[in-house]
Amino acid sequence: MNQGNQISRRAHRLAVVALFFVAGLSFASWASRIPDIKMKLQLNDAALGGVLFALPIGSMISLPLAGWLVARFGSRKVIGIAAIAYPSILVLIGLSASVWQIVPVVFLFGLVGNMCNIAINTQAVGVEALYGRSIMASFHGIWSLAGFTGAAIGTLMVSKTVIPLYHFMLIAAIAVSAVLLVQKFTLATDTGASGQKLIFKPDPMLLKLGLIAFSCMVCEGTMFDWSGVYFQKVVAVPKSMTTLGYAAFMGTMAGGRFVGDRLVTRFGKQRVLQGSGILIVTGLLTAVIFPEVIPATIGFLLVGFGVSSVVPLVYSTAGKSKTLSPGVALTAVSTIGFLGFLMGPPVVGFMAQAFSLRWSFTLIAALGFFTTILASVINWDES
Repeated sequence: MNQGNQISRRAHRLAVVALFFVAGLSFASWASRIPDIKMKLQLNDAALGGVLFALPIGSMISLPLAGWLVARFGSRKVIGIAAIAYPSILVLIGLSASVWQIVPVVFLFGLVGNMCNIAINTQAVGVEALYGRSIMASFHGIWSLAGFTGAAIGTLMVSKTVIPLYHFMLIAAIAVSAVLLVQKFTLATDTGASGQKLIFKPDPMLLKLGLIAFSCMVCEGTMFDWSGVYFQKVVAVPKSMTTLGYAAFMGTMAGGRFVGDRLVTRFGKQRVLQGSGILIVTGLLTAVIFPEVIPATIGFLLVGFGVSSVVPLVYSTAGKSKTLSPGVALTAVSTIGFLGFLMGPPVVGFMAQAFSLRWSFTLIAALGFFTTILASVINWDES
């Protein structure tokens, strides 16, 4: 960096903020229209689960590829392709007219989306190094705010009976324009790019942290993909209100990430994580036991606040590992957690087809409570 360090680092930060917003908006736009896509293609719960399963397959396949591409060409070049392609693929989803058409497109959406996320997070690491203090949580808070914005736009589109294709075309136009505008302000060189590794051997502490992330992100992934369907089928709301639960969840998830640090300062990591698990299970069971609009919405609000601080806290603790370097430790924990985020939604679909959606959410609530259990058995003095 040259003389404009103070000014240029702000430009870099704003660029990464915009990229996180684009990624969150793109994903939330897809999630907010899942009920409409399900209805358009006349999918049962199992078929929808199969469509959703294409996304984690694409994401998992892209893990080694994305890491190699970022290490080989740099995150700026990967962003120049992936961050433009990611929202653009939404248009292909909107054009899909059968399950056989949409499955490969959703697979591609997952593959490119994960490349985009890895490249953007690599940029965030570099910008954080420029500031010399932790600002990563704020970037993820922006992702959540983008998700809330995407849910709100989705609600508006549904209420105005705008078909997913036109909705996705609008989002793609906005997102691609934003990427083209800010890409020149991204870091040209990645911090520590030559030392990035995807191979790790987590110790028991990191394994427990990874399982906490897994338990939380199973619930998070379920909320993203199934909250609209739950309100449509179980709560039986009017079509214009199918995204209400999703918007409630995203709102408290975003807000919780901006107050989480203060809660940790006052109560400590263990109590915050224990409370998070209790909020998750309470919120989900409230929606299951009382499938009416008001209690279900309150339940989803609780779930959003419950999951909000878990991943930032787990990542923060892993980054201070005494046995592995921060990058390797974070990779270990995030990989385990990411599996929960990706695998939860299709499991819900298969179980809903075999039993019911309410039973599926009950299972997810039980998994979410493991956040409390695991937080209770960790010796936080060693972290």
